[in-house]
Amino acid sequence: MSVLFTDSNCELHYSAIEKHGIKLIQMPYILDDEEYFYDDGKDPSFVRIYQRMKEGAIPTTSALSPQNYVDYFEPVLASGEDIFYVSFSHELSGTFNYMDMAIRELREKYPDRKITVFDTKNISFGGGIQVLEAVRLREKGLSDEEVLFELERFKEKIRVYFYVSSLTYLKRGGRVSSTSAVFGNMLNIKPILRVDENGKIVKHQTVHGLKKAISALGEIFMKEAELESSRSFYVVDADAKNDADILEKEILTRTGGKVQFERYNIGPVITAHCGPGTTGIIFVAK
Repeated sequence: MSVLFTDSNCELHYSAIEKHGIKLIQMPYILDDEEYFYDDGKDPSFVRIYQRMKEGAIPTTSALSPQNYVDYFEPVLASGEDIFYVSFSHELSGTFNYMDMAIRELREKYPDRKITVFDTKNISFGGGIQVLEAVRLREKGLSDEEVLFELERFKEKIRVYFYVSSLTYLKRGGRVSSTSAVFGNMLNIKPILRVDENGKIVKHQTVHGLKKAISALGEIFMKEAELESSRSFYVVDADAKNDADILEKEILTRTGGKVQFERYNIGPVITAHCGPGTTGIIFVAK
């Protein structure tokens, strides 16, 4: 069987990473001129990014180099094993151009080994839930080809919806204009964003104020979620526990308490783009 890889932008908690023996590719971010590599929460000090951003710090993210990918993958291939990598959305980072360069080099060097890369076309636990699905399928004894086939179907049912506390961070990333950010913040506009079928972050709708944003997410959940699913539902936040608590309560009220949620922090790499206060829901759709 192949060795299962994922990356920290899928934000599967390190405890699950270790439990299932998954190899983790740590994605980089730079805060206060120092580079860090996110380990999916094993080092809890990553939460300092929330406060530093509120204080005005501007963290950045960067791509791994081709050599970084070679360093992750080559020991596995050299040991005679194949690789199955469940990655975050290729539309959201140029790092995969460098990964492709590394894979071409490694395939020439290890022609008898297989490297399979599955693009979840998602981010945060929208990717993580697909990593867990890969684990489940592999534990059933499916081959890499069969796992890949099942994941391609499964990813079409994953939904990620979220709002941001401030449009300032989206402006820095070029996702909204400076004018939209200024007036949006003044008018307390809360765009509801989603990850689309191509793996891009797009606007779903616009509401005014936190209360309406939470209500909108509740309505989306009730309309789209597979409520009878045996799978978990997720509420995620970047240093917005109180808002996430209200969101969870909102949905529990709407469903009569029939669903349960798992809670996850949004990590520093994604927070660098969306900002502290970001809150969202992740679920399997009907």
